[in-house]
Amino acid sequence: MPTSRSIRRALLTAFAVAPVFAAGAASAQDVDDTPPWPPVATFSILGYDPETGEIGGAVQSRVFSVGNGVLWGEAGVGMVATQAIVDVSYGPQGLDLLELGHSPEVVVQTILAADPDPDPERWTVEGRQFSVMDAEGNVATHTGTRSSAWAGHVVGENVSAQGNILAGPEVVQSMVDAFEATEGHLSFRLMAALEAGQAAGGDTRGMQSAAMLVVAEDGGVWLNNDVVLRLQVDDAEDPIAELRRLVEIAGRQRDRIRGRR
Repeated sequence: MPTSRSIRRALLTAFAVAPVFAAGAASAQDVDDTPPWPPVATFSILGYDPETGEIGGAVQSRVFSVGNGVLWGEAGVGMVATQAIVDVSYGPQGLDLLELGHSPEVVVQTILAADPDPDPERWTVEGRQFSVMDAEGNVATHTGTRSSAWAGHVVGENVSAQGNILAGPEVVQSMVDAFEATEGHLSFRLMAALEAGQAAGGDTRGMQSAAMLVVAEDGGVWLNNDVVLRLQVDDAEDPIAELRRLVEIAGRQRDRIRGRR
């Protein structure tokens, strides 16, 4: 009997088409009226380290437990961030299409084409924002025209930053700049990007939760473990500071284990 994942893959493969719109440029939308859906403000970063093969993402939002829905990753496959007027299924759909060998650009186009837009009044497809990165750091990003302002994204080499209900385009640009300028483990580069985005104004509604996911084949600290790092701060006055504390602890743990090898 076919599994739900195999059925989803078959449907997505049937929808797979060449991309017809550009992804990767910064964009912004001005919304004149109050949207009928509940706005979910988020800014996130996806990044790849070609030296280690690690791929990861980090996110901050003024919602409870943002890590439960935004970040999706699989070692040797890639990473997806899905946010704004969220369809959480974009995460596993993106990983399935990447595993089938499609480029991030085709993945973005295919997912959008296959979206049935089941709740256009409250949860419109026109408000989706998501970024797809493959296991080699290639990335494509989409910001829907009805994502709550300010919404947009910036793509650099092996990195993308995206967000909605932000102080402005300087938030995502600062994130990419910080990622590219920071040295060290991928987790520290992702962390620097979140901190830079917040320093540039961040989410205009404030802060509540943050998360980080880093994966690599056999990159974890235990046997047969592809998860290098999976951290969530679900509710805090300063979730980015708390995430930094956890990233630092994880870094010390990595150093101790490497010292025993």
